[in-house]
Amino acid sequence: MRVAILGTRGVPASYGGFETAVEEIGRRLVKRGHEVTVYCRNPGQHRTEYLGMHLVNVPAIRHRYTETLSHTALSTVHAVVRDRPDVVLLLNAGNAPMLKPLKLAGIPTAIHLDGLESKREKWRGAGARYYRWAEDASVRWGQEVIADAQAIADHVRRDHGRDCVVIAYGAPVIDPPATRLHELDLAAGGYHLVVARFEPENHVLEAVHAYRASTESRPLVVVGSAPYSQWYVDAVHAAAAGDPRIRFTGGVYDQELLDQLYGHAITYIHGHSVGGTNPSLLRAMGAGAAVAAFDVEFNREVTDGEALFWADADQLTGSLDAVAAGALDERLAHLRTLSQRRVLDHYQWDHVADQYEALIERLASSRRRGGARA
Repeated sequence: MRVAILGTRGVPASYGGFETAVEEIGRRLVKRGHEVTVYCRNPGQHRTEYLGMHLVNVPAIRHRYTETLSHTALSTVHAVVRDRPDVVLLLNAGNAPMLKPLKLAGIPTAIHLDGLESKREKWRGAGARYYRWAEDASVRWGQEVIADAQAIADHVRRDHGRDCVVIAYGAPVIDPPATRLHELDLAAGGYHLVVARFEPENHVLEAVHAYRASTESRPLVVVGSAPYSQWYVDAVHAAAAGDPRIRFTGGVYDQELLDQLYGHAITYIHGHSVGGTNPSLLRAMGAGAAVAAFDVEFNREVTDGEALFWADADQLTGSLDAVAAGALDERLAHLRTLSQRRVLDHYQWDHVADQYEALIERLASSRRRGGARA
């Protein structure tokens, strides 16, 4: 079948979980004989093929409120007029307005909701109102609705009365060497790690406060940046000011180095609270990280309840103090084993691709029957 994927930055994946998912799923669908077209908005990109996927590079209006939707609108026009795919996978609930023209063109479409976008700080005000509308529109207009976690599907069932197709992300199970940690002046088993965009819902500020109040002497390495929340970046840096134990690296997009950071941290501190199945969390678990996770249903689902959970800075400080004292050594070793086992058993890309293939076959068959959802 001919499958078009719209609504992301595209591939090669260099930014975010959606893009990694597109790359991993798309290349597997190609190997299974499907024709996959990915619409991209990677600035300056000229390649038209990658890992067997056909790439269409489409412009966008570069502003956080218009970039995604403007790009997806132009992609939709191209898909309807030129590509004529059998099925569209539309990612991000914010792209819900494109469901109507795709339906009018007779192209079966599944929309992926991502997390609870309206709760993200960067969309507060008008943006949050738009995302609440878009979530409702996605559920009403999407022929199929995809959630990447059961907790998201439960939310949709509770608030909108519709069932979702639950398809999570995947991650590799690896045993990375520590050969590149010296680039950041780090040693294996000698640091704690945060990897996150600096946004309030990711609780980076609380993690820094917690660590600063702890008795831990081994450094806290904070990886990440924020394209839109400079005030929050400033608050995080201010909270760490004068503490030489806290090190900021900025964004790290070198996956090999990131895997080594995940695999050799004492703990991976995960503060994300409004997403579903978080790709960074899966990647850390697959590399054998012992996770200290913010206590929300999404993180409990992904870890199967096997993590050091914290609901505020004080609780995280208590865990870090216990780690510093050696009281949790056996627990951390057990968590590392459980992390990899969880990913191996439930979050493998081959299985994710199986589920997407079944979904697109179901969508295509509905087109043949003329059974698109009203």
